[in-house]
Amino acid sequence: MIHHAIQRLLNEGVPPRAICYFSVDNPIYNMLRLEQFVSFYATAADFDLKSEVSYIFFDEIQYLKNWETDLKSFVDTFSNVKVVVSGSAAAALRLRSQESGAGRFTDFLLPPLTFYEYLDLLGQSDLVTAPPEIGPQNRSHFFSTDDISLLNQQFLNYLNYGGYPEVIFSKDIQSDPARFIKSDIIDKVLLRDLPSLYGINDIQELNYLFTTLAFNTADEISLEGLSKHSGVAKNTIKRYIEYLEAAFLIRTVHRIDRSAKRFTRATHFKVYLTNPSMRAAVFSPITENDPALPLLAETAIYSQWFHAEGTPLYYARWKGGEVDIVCLDKTNQTAAWAVEVKWSDRYCSDPGELKSLIDFCLENSLSDPLVTSKSLTVDREVKGIQLRFMPASLYCYTVGHNIIRQKGRNPAEIGHVGI
Repeated sequence: MIHHAIQRLLNEGVPPRAICYFSVDNPIYNMLRLEQFVSFYATAADFDLKSEVSYIFFDEIQYLKNWETDLKSFVDTFSNVKVVVSGSAAAALRLRSQESGAGRFTDFLLPPLTFYEYLDLLGQSDLVTAPPEIGPQNRSHFFSTDDISLLNQQFLNYLNYGGYPEVIFSKDIQSDPARFIKSDIIDKVLLRDLPSLYGINDIQELNYLFTTLAFNTADEISLEGLSKHSGVAKNTIKRYIEYLEAAFLIRTVHRIDRSAKRFTRATHFKVYLTNPSMRAAVFSPITENDPALPLLAETAIYSQWFHAEGTPLYYARWKGGEVDIVCLDKTNQTAAWAVEVKWSDRYCSDPGELKSLIDFCLENSLSDPLVTSKSLTVDREVKGIQLRFMPASLYCYTVGHNIIRQKGRNPAEIGHVGI
């Protein structure tokens, strides 16, 4: 994206000498300060930073010592210079930019591709039909498709390869996803970024924990259980999970009870990969009959919502019952809507099996929860509750599309499908 931005500047007529790019993770730059980079550029391009407009790009800025304070000082001194910095250690970048650059820096978080972006990049958006421009309460505001089998096949490909643009365009990488996703992304973060930024000592422990979490994405876990299984202290595991979240490899989702109340002491939680294709890279791609597919479909749906930062998503679990996704209204902390993720059409003909979802809706005065299916779009009524069924692939597309297109709206008001 940085290269595209530079090309756009050139296309708009910006002189090449007014553009500078540094890849800061190169070892030759160790121990240099930001002002030294800028000095090298000004000398090499014979450029007057105080009187001429220029654009400077720093890639992987987290490897530059004290970059945040130096950058603050630099932008205060040289108002003609526009600076873009990027880095893979999202949490560290954001924390430091907020501490030192308040009012001067603008942060952009770039999550993995949504299913909507995936189809759009591949030129496959015609697999879905856009809804008409009508009120949000009408059922037909959902996207539809004339070929659910083909859409589901693309959804399966998305689960295996859909997180990163380079992967979706390369059959070579898809034949061996570990070559790119695991080696260039996961291992880079686990073996290089985190140790250097946070001082992690036991990389093997961290790698083992991530592998365990990746295999069990969308399952409920506990620190106690992970500690017993691995022999690692609970506090250490908690710290590792915080690191993995900081690196945007995983996201934890917390539990509420049947009345949508949060627990004072959270002992159990779910962990989701921020991108389902990481599981295929760590283990192997799944097929349409793989028993892990329902969990990866749930992971994919959650990953769409991660694009809407701050969305108050939880899962509900109590003795004898569970609901996969619940959004709480931020103003009154009540359940705003609920979604049950299934990869089966069985419940469309026997909706009474969804007892947990129905009980939760009756308890929290929810009238129209959404249930994903494999291929069917139907409505069913049980005990006065209108159950809306739609294919998981369509729901995933709709959420991704509407979150990308309507950023900034209250997630509780957006509703089940991100409208």
